Amino acid sequence: MKPLGRPKKERIVKNLPKIYYFSPRGKPGRPLEVELKLEELEALRLADFQRLNQRQACQFMQISQQTFSRILRRARNIVADALINGKIIRIEKPK
Repeated sequence: MKPLGRPKKERIVKNLPKIYYFSPRGKPGRPLEVELKLEELEALRLADFQRLNQRQACQFMQISQQTFSRILRRARNIVADALINGKIIRIEKPK
């Protein structure tokens, strides 16, 4: 059976992370884990670390501004959830 909808456009990720796990210290037991996709990490890097505006960042990733905004919003939500609730952040490894 074929997947429905448009095929997912490839996102450009220039910098692969050197670390793929961030774990909170001081939380007893094994914390829950959330996954941050490479495209979400790249959106965070461009928007929040390099301080590019969305127009520049979406051109860099070769996606629409609406798609970039959706990816960035999802990435920020995942990171906020992990920080507030003491979860491990696991970054997706490249295929």
